[in-house]
Amino acid sequence: MSDTFGSPPAINTSRPASKLMERSPSSRRPGYVLGGGLDRALLSSVSMSPTRDTAESPHFNTSNATSARKALNLGTFLAGKLADLGVNHVFAVPGDFSLILLDQILLEPRIQLISCCNELNAGYAADGYARAKGTLGVVCTTYSVGTLSALNAVAGAYAEDLPVVIIAGGPPTHVLGTNKLIHHALGRSNFGAEMACFKPVTCYQAQINHVESAYSEIKHALSMALINRKPVYISIASNIAAACHPSLVQEPITFKVPGRVSESLMLQAALKHTSSFFENTVKPVIVVGARLRSKRAQAAMIKVAEKSGMPVAVMPNAKGFFPEDHPNFIGVFWVNISTPYCGETITASDKYLFVGPVFNDATTIGFTQPILKDRLVDVQGDYVSIGNEAHYGNVILEDFLEGLVASIPVNNKALLNFRAMYVPPGEPPAQAKGEPILNKVAYKHIQHLLRPNHVVLVDAGDSWFNATKLRLPGGAQYEIQMQYASIGWSVGATLGFCAAQSSSDPTRRPVLFCGDGAFQMTAQEVSTIVRYGYSPLIFILNNGGYTVEVEIHDGPYNVINNWNYSKLLSVFDPEGERTYSAQVRTEEEMVAAVAAATGEMASRTCLIEVILDKDDCSRELLEFGARLSFQAVNQTASVH
Repeated sequence: MSDTFGSPPAINTSRPASKLMERSPSSRRPGYVLGGGLDRALLSSVSMSPTRDTAESPHFNTSNATSARKALNLGTFLAGKLADLGVNHVFAVPGDFSLILLDQILLEPRIQLISCCNELNAGYAADGYARAKGTLGVVCTTYSVGTLSALNAVAGAYAEDLPVVIIAGGPPTHVLGTNKLIHHALGRSNFGAEMACFKPVTCYQAQINHVESAYSEIKHALSMALINRKPVYISIASNIAAACHPSLVQEPITFKVPGRVSESLMLQAALKHTSSFFENTVKPVIVVGARLRSKRAQAAMIKVAEKSGMPVAVMPNAKGFFPEDHPNFIGVFWVNISTPYCGETITASDKYLFVGPVFNDATTIGFTQPILKDRLVDVQGDYVSIGNEAHYGNVILEDFLEGLVASIPVNNKALLNFRAMYVPPGEPPAQAKGEPILNKVAYKHIQHLLRPNHVVLVDAGDSWFNATKLRLPGGAQYEIQMQYASIGWSVGATLGFCAAQSSSDPTRRPVLFCGDGAFQMTAQEVSTIVRYGYSPLIFILNNGGYTVEVEIHDGPYNVINNWNYSKLLSVFDPEGERTYSAQVRTEEEMVAAVAAATGEMASRTCLIEVILDKDDCSRELLEFGARLSFQAVNQTASVH
């Protein structure tokens, strides 16, 4: 066996190897030929230099690498490779088929195991971790009952382009190929059913039932996740998790997964065409989308804006991907619920450059976006489309933006027009003492507390619309799950951010906005946040139900049982030494709670429950709900 990771020692080939891997069609990308073993085209050559590359190229940190080529067991080898790629935490729920595997992961000193309350939340935590660190997020569960519980979270990571690794402790090899029924299975001896469920939501699947092939399969699967920015599935038979093999070594080398490379002629043609497309325009604009996630792309985007002088707006699922304190920033473009004067500026433009957009029914308010294709340059992850004129494939977004810095025409007319008509937003006046707090007043105080070291996480619901209007300080981050829109996602994702930043940037503090309905989906994971001593600030906006669903289509099913959310932390922290919580009904109570949570209690897990009237929602939600309701009715009518 030989591949670009180096040639492992000779192995015993007398034992038959199983097929072990299945590839989904989505794993096939231009420029890579998938063959047997580990594809050379996928991976860079190995360098003996310990020099670190950019943050966008995960690689081995050799400071703790084993200097001798000592054989490890399968589980510890996997943990070592994850750690080499920047993973310091694995989110897990133990189960009998994964127990031995978890023992081996614990032997890797660079990884901390985070024990979660359930597999769905562990998957959400891996999602948040991948967002926070820009590398793999990892969840480890047991066969079938565990992995299928995590399936929804993995599907969300797939929809949001996040490299999450789902590791399953699989059935022992001695039952494979037999008609024996085992617990956790689906009542029949089809041991491939679990992997089949993951095929649509992962770009690669590896079922490791023989230790001899684990070396290349593990590295290949992890590489596929990073290259494609999609989840992968790895199953390891429970009885080989601690098995050793000469090929399973921690080599003292630097390993990095390369980014995709543009086809040179296509790139140059796309750049030339784009430059000519924007020549002689009157008021060109730039709009940033959710696929501008990489730090390299964001840095290049700032240079393009500064060179061109064009105004820059962000789509709602890309908030935070362009600095909001930058002089070219004009707000959030969200069709008719855009921030003030932003929507008018974009729709009045005669040419627009959209970078990494995701046009779905949420970002376009029921597909009502008035963007004309013949005026549009659409830059996606690996192609560029220019109006109705041309499509350039194999052009990587980062390469394109870096090339555009030198060639884009200068035109700041739209930015000057925006500045001429822009009026800074005001603040709601103070409420009378004892008066029930209003949604807009609560967010006034939230705006005041935001700091550059905050990471804002927003769950689906009215929080989407209220948080969109917040102005982020320079350096602050923002995360939202708008493509998959799974309510409750943010609680697990907050755990993932907390873990990631505990090792990379402990000064950052997650600030979570979650409705009461969404919080009830995943509330128990706050227990894990408390257990590990993390200190996020959690706002529960309690208006008594699924308000976003009410505005789309009301019914008795949108009413939920009301909890006393502020008392919940006393269940997770009976002594009250690691948490702070408050329930606020008035503005003065909000002021006091925020002061405590950002002051003397800032080192604790803080939860503030804001009691709101059930009809107190944002104007933007009313418009959004009406549009989506209209869309649903029209689609239903068209069937009959």
